[in-house]
Amino acid sequence: MEFCHVPVMLEECMQGLKLRQDGVYFDGTLGGAGHSGEILKRTSPSGRLIATDLDPEAIANAEKKLAPFSGRFRLFHANYKNFSSVAEDAGIEGFDGALLDLGVSSYQLDNRERGFSYMATDSRLDMRMDPGQRKSAWEVVNTYDRKKLSYILATYGEEKFAENIAKNIVEERKFRTIDTTGQLCGIVDRSIPYKFKQGGHPAKKTFQAIRIEVNEELDGLGECLRDIVKGLKPGGRIAVMTFHSLEDRIVKQTFQDLATACVCDKRLPVCVCGRKKKVELVNKKPIVADEEECLSNPRAKSAKLRIAEKIRLFDGEK
Repeated sequence: MEFCHVPVMLEECMQGLKLRQDGVYFDGTLGGAGHSGEILKRTSPSGRLIATDLDPEAIANAEKKLAPFSGRFRLFHANYKNFSSVAEDAGIEGFDGALLDLGVSSYQLDNRERGFSYMATDSRLDMRMDPGQRKSAWEVVNTYDRKKLSYILATYGEEKFAENIAKNIVEERKFRTIDTTGQLCGIVDRSIPYKFKQGGHPAKKTFQAIRIEVNEELDGLGECLRDIVKGLKPGGRIAVMTFHSLEDRIVKQTFQDLATACVCDKRLPVCVCGRKKKVELVNKKPIVADEEECLSNPRAKSAKLRIAEKIRLFDGEK
């Protein structure tokens, strides 16, 4: 299957990064290389790119797709949360911009063998972005206890019927293992009252929650954003695109914290905390895709893009 992914809000991301011809950029979520390719194209002939992805298929595809820009990019099979070590390995001391397009790619959703989609009923439960990691959706569904399953579904999926779904998963396991996406969909379907099934596929939230748990998508996200900001040159920008409220909340809160200076009691005559703001928010409200893009690419409907710029002087920087 060809690795194909339509990048969401491509122009908004490129404009948001404020690309420079000789800039050095980090794409932490390489995917189908749509954003990476555009970065290299628009910074030609001297711009450089460092990119990471957990999926070895994405890396292999990108090597071919980006071949015309040979010598100007390096790809790492790594988690973007390992930004600092990747930057060190690449010998980069400061980036002019960084991009994160969070979530699952269209290729991963459409590839039945990867077990991400609730639309493919005969796929084995998997959902690993990195096929080499141990934990898969099968382990989560078949080994987690009822309390833990309920917590994951309620927290990561914001699923109203998390307790009922978890109970029925555990009951089903008494008779047989839950091996396929279709089996899981069936359990979810009978766990949700009919009148609450009118807003899309009933298993959507459950699959989102399990995928987040399998790939530990929210763990360390805020810390990673801080590391990336540290790795930016003054004036460099970070653009982050999210596809569900949990990710967006972390990005929003982290950016707001980094954009906050003194937090002393306003009654004090002078600042004693010494806190300095590290970024300026480029957009206080998230950028969303226009109607035309949402119609042509349904994945864009839930996308939110937030951008921040590292301020030019703080903590003694020159």
